[in-house]
Amino acid sequence: MTLGMASRKALAPLLLLGIFAAASQLQKSIAAVYKVGDSAGWTTIGNINYKQWAANKSFKPGDVILFSYNPQFHNVMQVTHPEYQACNATAPIATHTSGNDSITITTRGHHFFLCGVPGHCLSGQKVDINVPRTTLAPTPSVTPTTGTDSTVPSPSPSAASTLCTVVGTFGKLTVSVAVFAAFVSSFA
Repeated sequence: MTLGMASRKALAPLLLLGIFAAASQLQKSIAAVYKVGDSAGWTTIGNINYKQWAANKSFKPGDVILFSYNPQFHNVMQVTHPEYQACNATAPIATHTSGNDSITITTRGHHFFLCGVPGHCLSGQKVDINVPRTTLAPTPSVTPTTGTDSTVPSPSPSAASTLCTVVGTFGKLTVSVAVFAAFVSSFA
């Protein structure tokens, strides 16, 4: 069964809609991987400020939080907010002990983790992974200029966000090219 030229033209808008929908889904599926404590990992050595570490990240659903540590000396426990505040590890939501734990964040809100080894949480080995409940776009501000270039360079993105942008753009391009190729081949 062959399609007439009019039918093919009618399918073009649907094809474009499909391309945009696929590209949108692809962008949503790309997640960042964050290693807690960066190169230091999950430890009590070196006075790592996990609160500051987390404050410098933009977490979103689908991101993977990697806890890398020596399992002979540490663990990871997901706890409630009151348990986090009190460094209470007696009734964790989940316990991880592999030394290389990857936890995928699936919901928005606060996710509290601490080391359950006595004294470790009290010495600062705890982290609050906050995934904002709403994503607000920054409001652009208008600053009058006096004839000089007052452009302020924006901060450089983290390696994780740069990778997501590159992979996301490449993924969209790949999907678009594949769909376009399939569309063109239908004319042959």
